[in-house]
Amino acid sequence: MVAFRMKRLVRVGAVALLLTPFLSLSALAEADDPLPSWNEGAAKAAILDLVSKTTTEGGRDYVVPADRTAVFDQDGTTWVSHPLYGQALFALDRLAELAPEHPEWKDTEPFKTVLDGDHEAMAKFTEKDWFEIVAVTHAGMTSTDFAKIVADWLPKSKNPIFKRPVTELVYQPMIEVMDYLRASGFRTYIVTGGGQDFVRVYSKPVYGIPTEQVIGSSIVTKYEMVDGKPVLMRDPKLFFNDDFDGKAVGINLFIGKRPQIAFGNSDGDKEMLQWTTAGDERAARFPGPARRCQEGSRLRSGRRLAGHQGRDVQPGTDG
Repeated sequence: MVAFRMKRLVRVGAVALLLTPFLSLSALAEADDPLPSWNEGAAKAAILDLVSKTTTEGGRDYVVPADRTAVFDQDGTTWVSHPLYGQALFALDRLAELAPEHPEWKDTEPFKTVLDGDHEAMAKFTEKDWFEIVAVTHAGMTSTDFAKIVADWLPKSKNPIFKRPVTELVYQPMIEVMDYLRASGFRTYIVTGGGQDFVRVYSKPVYGIPTEQVIGSSIVTKYEMVDGKPVLMRDPKLFFNDDFDGKAVGINLFIGKRPQIAFGNSDGDKEMLQWTTAGDERAARFPGPARRCQEGSRLRSGRRLAGHQGRDVQPGTDG
């Protein structure tokens, strides 16, 4: 059982490769490498070793396919989280869209700060400030309507730094390891402090992870009859906080078994990593190497939507 804290190279958009008859030796070598974007080193070796041991029948570390489980944090681990988490960008855009219906927001904090575009002040938002923003942008609608609003926003979204939709800013090495684990019989899960219903909108096309394998924070939903039809209405109240120790609780609650491998990048993932590696006395703890993104700057965890300021974990530099 292995836990990783890491940053990875960013994959900007979907990359299509046109294969020609003139393949280089390095390209041929990559064809046999399930993790071609990973540097050779301790992190890559640990993943390959774990998969080999857990899938080799007869070995002491063999895990039957039904129990093979891998969990991934999202923000800063599988996609870009700088300068703000993707869901925070959604909340701010949604607030601006709703503003014409709420003229009182021009004189009411924290809405006034957002509408004024005061980024310096927004960086100092408290948990209460963010919750007020979430309350007006994520609630007061059915779960179906919310999913449609998110789906409509995603292709129009724009990261302020990379100028691309948030779903295009995923880390290629992490996509590779997800694919490799699934090909080896592992179920892959997103375990995020972000909104469960938000991530479920794009988890399948972006990560290949079905909606039922997304565990995240959630708000209260209530069953109601509207125009003779049953709906789930979203209320502005926190139901489950899937962050810090909540991640270990969520894994036990929704998966019901301990993972063999976990990936995270911040202090919000510590308990998930501890829970994973505590499952076996032979479990290994390995901090994955920090990577620089293609633009040359180190990607850092932004402010969590709930207002927590993620502390960058400085992992080892092997590999």
